[in-house]
Amino acid sequence: MTRTTPLWQLSATEIATAIREGTITAVDATEAAIARMEAVNPDLNAVVESLADSARDEAKALDVCDGPKGPLHGVPVTIKINIDQKGHATSNGVPAFKDIIATSDAPVVRNLKAAGAVVIGRTNTPEFSFRADTDNPLYGRTHNPWGRHISPGGSSGGAGSAVMAGIGALAHGNDIGGSLRFPASANGAVTLKSGLGRVSAFNPSQKAERGLLAQSMSVQGLIVRTAADLQLSMPALIATDPRDPFHVPLPWQGAPLKSPIRVAVARDDFGFGMHPDVATAIDKAASALSDAGYALEVVEPPLARETGEVGYRVLMGEVKELLYPDIRTYGSSELNRIFDEYFLAFPPYEGAELLTMMAQRTHYARAWSLFFEEYPLVLTPFMLKPFFSPGRDAEGPEGVSDALVGAHWSFIMNFLGLPAGNLPTHIANLPNGPIPIGVQIAGRRWREDLVVEAMQAIETVIPPTCETLWNRHT
Repeated sequence: MTRTTPLWQLSATEIATAIREGTITAVDATEAAIARMEAVNPDLNAVVESLADSARDEAKALDVCDGPKGPLHGVPVTIKINIDQKGHATSNGVPAFKDIIATSDAPVVRNLKAAGAVVIGRTNTPEFSFRADTDNPLYGRTHNPWGRHISPGGSSGGAGSAVMAGIGALAHGNDIGGSLRFPASANGAVTLKSGLGRVSAFNPSQKAERGLLAQSMSVQGLIVRTAADLQLSMPALIATDPRDPFHVPLPWQGAPLKSPIRVAVARDDFGFGMHPDVATAIDKAASALSDAGYALEVVEPPLARETGEVGYRVLMGEVKELLYPDIRTYGSSELNRIFDEYFLAFPPYEGAELLTMMAQRTHYARAWSLFFEEYPLVLTPFMLKPFFSPGRDAEGPEGVSDALVGAHWSFIMNFLGLPAGNLPTHIANLPNGPIPIGVQIAGRRWREDLVVEAMQAIETVIPPTCETLWNRHT
C-alpha cells in the first residue's frame, strides 16, 4: 500500500490494517467506496440499492468506538438482494417480491456487521437467483467490468461485478450450484464456497422452510479480490447464529497436516472437451502449488461425472416440486423458457426415484471422503470453456449447454457439501476480449482453511487480476 493508491483499490485486509493503525478512518474508506460506486455503477448496474446515507452513519459510529469493533472494522461490503437485511426488500430479482421488506437481518448480515463491516449497497441477482447470468425484469442486466463481451455470471453476478470494479472490498453472495464461483470466474475474483453447515443461514422473511436439498446445498459466502481477504473475513462469517439449528460450530483453523500436503490434480472434461486456456490455468495453478511445497499428482476423484449429473438432477427434482410453481406464477417468460431447457438438460428425478437418489448422495459423499483421506485437496477446472457472453444461457439448448451442462466440477461440491474455492490463474486474450480463467480447489469436509491457504500460496506466484483490470481503464 502506498499513499498514491486510491482507497477504493485497497483490499479488505489493507483497509482493516490502515484503520487499526490510524492512517485512515472508517469514514475515509466508506466515502471512497461510495464515490467509486457512484462513478462506475451507472454503467455496470451491479448495485441496485445504494445505502450510502446509512453507510456514512455506520462509519461515523465506528470511528468513535473504543477500539476496533471486529476484524472487519470499517471495511465496505455489499449484500446480495436475496438475503434479508432489516428495512430492505428481499426481492430476489422478482417484481412480485419487491415489497417484501425484511424485519430483521439474516445471520450472514448480522455477522458481517458484528465484525465491523459497513454495508454500502445491495447487489443484483437473476430472478429467483437461479441463472448463471445476472438479469431480471425488476432491475435489469448487470455488466462485467472486463467488458460487455462477457457475462458477469450468476447468480451473485452483482456481487462479483461490484467487488472487482472497486465498489467495496467485500461482496456477499451465495451458492447452490456455483453462484459464488461462476461470478468469481467471470469477473476474475476470488471466492470460497464453504461446506455444509459452516456459515449460519436463515431468511426471517421466508414463509416456509426450504427443501432439504436447498438447505444442504446452498451456502452463504463472500466474493473478494485476494485470498488473504478470505483469511481475514471467514472466521467472522462462520459465527454461530441460533436461528440455524444445523450450524457446525467448529473453529476456522483446523489441525495442521503432515507436510507435504497431497493435492490431486483432476483434468476430466467429462467428454465435453477442455479449452486450451482452461488447461493453461490448471497448469499455472499446479505449478504455483508445487513451488509452494505441495505434492501434486494427476489422479481423478471417484465417480466425478456421475456425482455431478446425479446432483443436478436431484436438485432439479426438488426445485420442480417446491420452487417451480412460484417460477411459473411469478417468473418472466424468459426464465420459464430457461427452466424448460434446464429440465431437458437435467431430467428431474421424481417420486420414489427422487427419494432413492437423495439417499444415494451419502454413497457419493462416502467415496469422496475416503479419497480426501489420501488427498486433502483437489485442483480441478471450474468451467471447461472461457466464460460465456451475456444472455448465453437464454439461447436455447446450446446456450444452456455452454453455461451449465459441463459444469460438473461445480455441482459436485454443492451436492456433497464440500468446501471449494475459486481463483483466477490465467487471462485468456481472445478475439472478443480478455477473459479471466478461474480454477477450483476443493478440500476435506470442515477444512475451508486448507483451501484458502492453498489459494494464498498460488497468489504468491500469480498475482490477483484486479490490477490488470483496473489498468485497462486508466
